[in-house]
Amino acid sequence: MIKTVFLILILFSCFLGSSQYNFEGQIADEQSKKTIYLSIIEDYRKFGSISTEQIIKKTTTDSLGYFKFIGNNLIQENRTYRIHLDDCDEIKSNTKHFFGYCEYSRSILFIANNNDSITFPTSFANEALCEIISTNNSSAAFLNIDVLKEEMAFNFNEFRSDANKKLNSKKWFKALQEFGEHLNEPLAELYIYNFLSDKRNDTYSYYLKDITRTNYYTELGERLVSNYPNALFTDLYLNDIAADQQLANRDSLNSNLWKWLLPTLLLFSILLNGYLILRHRKNSINIRNKSLEKLTEQENTVVQQILEHKTNKEIAALLFISVSTVKTHINNIYKKLNITSRDEIKQRYR
Repeated sequence: MIKTVFLILILFSCFLGSSQYNFEGQIADEQSKKTIYLSIIEDYRKFGSISTEQIIKKTTTDSLGYFKFIGNNLIQENRTYRIHLDDCDEIKSNTKHFFGYCEYSRSILFIANNNDSITFPTSFANEALCEIISTNNSSAAFLNIDVLKEEMAFNFNEFRSDANKKLNSKKWFKALQEFGEHLNEPLAELYIYNFLSDKRNDTYSYYLKDITRTNYYTELGERLVSNYPNALFTDLYLNDIAADQQLANRDSLNSNLWKWLLPTLLLFSILLNGYLILRHRKNSINIRNKSLEKLTEQENTVVQQILEHKTNKEIAALLFISVSTVKTHINNIYKKLNITSRDEIKQRYR
């Protein structure tokens, strides 16, 4: 009986030990009493900012700069966490410090769960919070993604033209998304998605186009629902992607509308102008014909000679009449057509 109880206690102790997390590291040699924070990030839109609302624990470094977080109160599933060093005094604190961008604040994002043991060693250059050794294969995913992002930024900045931006957007969207899928961790894909869909980045305009061309974003939503059905970030993503798809479809519809509307308006304008020209010509012909009906045969003959730029003397010779008779015909033409000069005759009959 005693042996059975003892065995149960041993198994129970092993069970408790296996459900504990242990995050430890070193920020630098001989930096004691530095405050280190452990935060959980449920809203992927806050990957790039530090907020007191995210903090779940804090500790201080020992005389050699070592720190440790240990316990069993984390979520059993993978989540995104941040280790954050706040080495900024009140005088140096400002907006940049609050958002984790000042030189006195250092942080690292990683993926972990309640069972993980993770070490954050200093690098060869005594740099802190830039390496991860973990029992969780997904812990260093964000660091690996950041390496790709740096290579992407280099490609974009190598030559800042629209053509280069277009080529690199297509290349890196596919590369980053495929890399995220290969990691088999939707949290890592969220990290990539948050970067590509950021309105402040050059990738945003391409993202709005890409969201209507591929099923990747829908499939990412399905992976999140399958792996993290009750997580806040899953609901946030589904809402964000639905809103962005609606925006992208509306922009695409407006683009297509203008694409067809402008040629249609141009064609309509051409047809309308053609119709007006034809109608004007038809009206001119009708006016001319009606005018000719008012004139006698001899007067019409005089008009034809005037249109051929003949003088009164030339007209008289051609018609075997006197110049005074020609003048009489011309005066009658003026009265019947309500005009006063040869130029008006030419203008009307042309």
